[in-house]
Formats: sequence, C-alpha cells, structure tokens
Amino acid sequence: MALHPEVAAYRAARVAAGTPPLYTQTLSEARAADLAAIRAGGGAVEQVAEVRDERIPGPGGDLPIRVYRPGGPGPLPTLLYFFGGGWTLGSVDTADGICRRLANAAECQVVTVGYRLAPEHPFPAAVHDCHAATVWIAANAEEFGVDPTRLAVGGDSAGGNLAAAVTLLCRTDGPPLAAQLLVYPNTDVSAEPSGPVDDDPALFNRRSVAWYRTHYLADEEQSRNPLASPLLADDLSGLPPALVVTAELDPLCAEGQRYAQRLRACGVPTRLDHYPQMIHGFFAMPGAFTDGQRAQHRAAAFLRERFGLPSRRDEPAAGQADDDPAAAGSGVGAAAAGPDATPGAAAADAGVRGG
Repeated sequence: MALHPEVAAYRAARVAAGTPPLYTQTLSEARAADLAAIRAGGGAVEQVAEVRDERIPGPGGDLPIRVYRPGGPGPLPTLLYFFGGGWTLGSVDTADGICRRLANAAECQVVTVGYRLAPEHPFPAAVHDCHAATVWIAANAEEFGVDPTRLAVGGDSAGGNLAAAVTLLCRTDGPPLAAQLLVYPNTDVSAEPSGPVDDDPALFNRRSVAWYRTHYLADEEQSRNPLASPLLADDLSGLPPALVVTAELDPLCAEGQRYAQRLRACGVPTRLDHYPQMIHGFFAMPGAFTDGQRAQHRAAAFLRERFGLPSRRDEPAAGQADDDPAAAGSGVGAAAAGPDATPGAAAADAGVRGG
C-alpha cells in the first residue's frame, strides 16, 4: 500500500503518539477526540464577514445551525453543509473550517446543520433533520438572504451520505436544488467496504465503517433503504448536478465511484474527483494535507459554476477527464467525469475520524 508522503508522516505521528482508534473509545471520548483531530489538522482559521449561530424548527425539536456569510450584497447562493462523523460524532463545530473556506472561495452563504446523532437518534432522524433544515431555509429565504433558485447541499463522509439522501427527498418534496457536493460519501451501508486499508488501526478502516453503521442503524434491514444507501435507489434521474470526491485508500472509495457512475448513467451531470494515495478525512484537514487544500478549492470552483458565478484566477485547473469513474486515479486530481467534467477533489483520514 503506497501512502502519500504526507499521509505516511501523519500515520507515523499517530503511531508514535499511541492514538487509539475511535472505535475503541467510548462515545464521549470519541466525540471529543474527533473534534480535536479536525481542529489540529484544519489549518489556519479563515475570517468570514459574518458568522452567527441560530436555531430553526426540526422534526424532533429545534436544530442548531451556523450561518457563514461572505461580504457583498444579497440574496446569496447558499450551500447547506452536513458535517461528517459517521452519523455518530460531530456538531456544527466539526465543519467550521470547511464552511469558512467554502464561503470565502465560492462567495456563497454556507449553513451547517446540527442534526441529531446516533445512537441516541438512529436512522432516519439525521436524514429528516437535514431535509427539514433545507426546506426551512428555502421557505425563509428572505429572512436569511438566500437566493432560493441557487440552493445546494453538500457534506463529507456521513454528511455526504445525508446530502445524497436529501436530494432524493427534494426531488419529490422540494425545494429544487442547483448542485450536490458529495465528499467521500457513504452510499451503500448494506455492503462490506473494501480497499487497501484493511484493518490498519492507525487509519480509517473497515472496522471504523462497521462501528458507525452499528450505531446508525437500529435494524440491519434499514441498510437497504435508499435514504440510508442512496446507491440502492431504483432511479437517480432528476437529481442535481454532482461533484463526488473519492480517495484511493478510503474503504468508501469504491462505493463513491459507483455512485458517480450511476448518477451519470441516469443522466445527472456528474464529476468524480479522485486522489491517489489519499485517505478518508483529508478534505477536512487541509492543514495536514496539501490535497485537502486543493480539494476544497476545486469544490468551491464547482459551486461557483453551478451558482452562475464567474471563475476566479486562483482556481485550480481541472483534472484529466475520463468517462469511466472506475478508471480514475491515474494522478492527483484525476477526474472521472460525465458530460459536465471539471475540477476534482479528494479524501483523507488516519483513523482520527470518519463516517
């Protein structure tokens, strides 16, 4: 298994420090360790014109949200961002760095949603919370300075799973969406993950995936519900254009690529941005991984395009396009893309977090 030099250094530091895998810790310990790791790898905290915390109605009570608003007049295009953490870990603080950088680079408003966590609130609580927040933001567009014609959803890992599920609900129940940003998403919780990481305790691995799934699903039969496993939906047509980010050494890589392939087969303009030698979680840790910086910039470029904003001079060049998502991975940022091909993205996590 060939590791990117930055991944190898990150892994070595974790081994030297004796950092235990999250799946060996109690929930409270894992939740604290997850946030600490994200902050440690997040890099410099970017300033945003306005950041504020609010509460909005949700299916199980009020939901905390955090609003990131860049400078400039509104109404603004808006991204609803759902944090990762295996549906079990995380809060609005988890995605703070990501949301700040996307708000600045994409020049859009970003709203992150504090959905209910498992195992206290198993599937489908998180899905319905995220959809309810999306509906509420669209319905209160004037109050929040939102352009309801330019609304997108996104998330990393479990957050990517939730974003994909929300697009299925929005296709039927609204609101209409302009884009979906899926960063190393779980797309099939019914299947065993595969990949070169195996059970390395210093990296996010198959045991990590199983640990999160056990907390999230109250019944194994739920794993075949398309809101838990979007890859298993009968029909993916009519969904918003997608950017799917995958990493070679992520046990979720293959299912992310299969999801991109299915979206394209159903006529959804889809770009797959793949990073060789990268691991789950890298997108959230640009301070540790250069590819994390690149991936976030490319995600912002995708959002700008979907929101009809002009490109920026500092945007990275698009990766190489390939019509077959399974062929992606010939180089950093190689993009397996559909009729709508452009920028790429990636993933990394050394067992610090995941899901």
